[in-house]
Amino acid sequence: MMDTIQWQEFDMVELRTGTIIEVSDFPEARKPAYKLLIDFGEDIGIRKSSAQITEHYLAEELLGKQIVAVVNFPPKQIGPFMSECLVTGLYRKDGVVLISPDKPVPNGAKLG
Repeated sequence: MMDTIQWQEFDMVELRTGTIIEVSDFPEARKPAYKLLIDFGEDIGIRKSSAQITEHYLAEELLGKQIVAVVNFPPKQIGPFMSECLVTGLYRKDGVVLISPDKPVPNGAKLG
């Protein structure tokens, strides 16, 4: 059974849009992954993240793609890499599919 949360709890999660500006392989990761640099606009800036999305995305097709990420989690050490945000996606049997706006929005726009 799913736990119910209050609106105030959900509102604390900063889900923001960002544009992927750099993609590199992450060979040290336990599961295949990319290292991403994501631009969240002037107020938040550029953040790093690791994403296990190699099943569905080539590095070159991720450049310029807008995604949705949680930007107010504490940084997390993933092997030799420090992740500064959590890129969101939906799980399928064959891998993760990114959550992305279907029309361009400003970097840093809050999910609401």
